[in-house]
Amino acid sequence: MIKLFSLKQQKKEEESAGGTKGSSKKASAAQLRIQKDINELNLPKTCDISFSDPDDLLNFKLVISPDEGFYKSGKFVFSFKVGQGYPHDPPKVKCETMVYHPNIDLEGNVCLNILREDWKPVLTINSIIYGLQYLFLEPNPEDPLNKEAAEVLQNNRRLFEQNVQRSMRGGYIGSTYFERCLK
Repeated sequence: MIKLFSLKQQKKEEESAGGTKGSSKKASAAQLRIQKDINELNLPKTCDISFSDPDDLLNFKLVISPDEGFYKSGKFVFSFKVGQGYPHDPPKVKCETMVYHPNIDLEGNVCLNILREDWKPVLTINSIIYGLQYLFLEPNPEDPLNKEAAEVLQNNRRLFEQNVQRSMRGGYIGSTYFERCLK
């Protein structure tokens, strides 16, 4: 009994002397959950995921290359930053490719309901990937970040399609220049 007590005391002293040394080995709830999400990923054939640092699962890139719709043959890169509040807080997702899209503004902010008010901890990275992919198949002019693109989509679908093609080839839409993003 005394030996057990002294072992506990010794462990406590080691932890306090080592500072955060003991706790850095423990994975956070966010790290554990992201590990699970990534292990269970079921990526569509139009998506690819990459990690610049294989030891950092909280920051990664997703490439979506739609094979149908307005954005067919485009290549769009998204960065994911998963915070320590995950899965209670959604990851921060930015589109790094400048795109003419009603639900993605020119700074790369993405308007996807599950990244904001409809986020629930049961949702996964896979849910977000499918949501992003769906935005390219069915842009939603009812909930826009790029109001000009949404207006064109609602009023003149043919002009919207021409603008998307011009922007993906690399060119100007109004006074905004878009770099080529065709694969």
